Amino acid sequence: MGRASVITNSDTHIKKVIFHPKMMPSVVIADPELTVGLPKMLTAATGMDALAHCLEAFCAPGYHPMADGIAAEGIRMVHKALLRVVAEPADIEARGDMLVASSMGATAFQKGLGSIHALSHPFGGIYGAHHGALNGVIMPYILLANRSAIEAKVDYLATVIGVKGFDGFFDWILNLRSEIGIPNTLKDLGIDDPDYDRIGAIAIEDPTHSGNPIAFTVQEYADLAKRAYLGNLNFNT
Repeated sequence: MGRASVITNSDTHIKKVIFHPKMMPSVVIADPELTVGLPKMLTAATGMDALAHCLEAFCAPGYHPMADGIAAEGIRMVHKALLRVVAEPADIEARGDMLVASSMGATAFQKGLGSIHALSHPFGGIYGAHHGALNGVIMPYILLANRSAIEAKVDYLATVIGVKGFDGFFDWILNLRSEIGIPNTLKDLGIDDPDYDRIGAIAIEDPTHSGNPIAFTVQEYADLAKRAYLGNLNFNT
């Protein structure tokens, strides 16, 4: 649905995002029956990836009401379908909704992504962890770090899914992760002894960094990586 590709350099382990208009497909076939056999963990992780695309696109700075509308509806569809499809893999309606939500995320993120992806890319490139699972783990840490810049936008998204305010939306993310088996920490993904300074240095060079509502520094990325690794959601410390 997009005009981008992500390629990992096998020598440097750095992921590069490559854009070109001619990479946009002419036809997309999204058949939910082809996804019924997807294992539970991959269903959950790719679902969180779709959510991350919609959420970061909606929160990215800039004026793009069409992308915002698509992203918000994509989040509503994830809210409707992801729990169902993880619990019942043969639920074709929920599978179809998640394919649509994924397609909507890929359409909306032409507006931009953000620091969820800027951190998940180096962790995926260096440590080989699954991209969607990384996005799911990292998501709440970046939400809290960005809160001062995105609270009004997330308040709106909360009304879309029928919860109250930023805190209600944040709690939905945490509960969703728990119910579909996405872990709380990067350590739980099997990553061992990460180099936070290296992660921070790569994250700030990732093109998705420029779409984040707050321009984090290398040290702030390193600190966020450590929080996500250890599970520290207390931003008062």
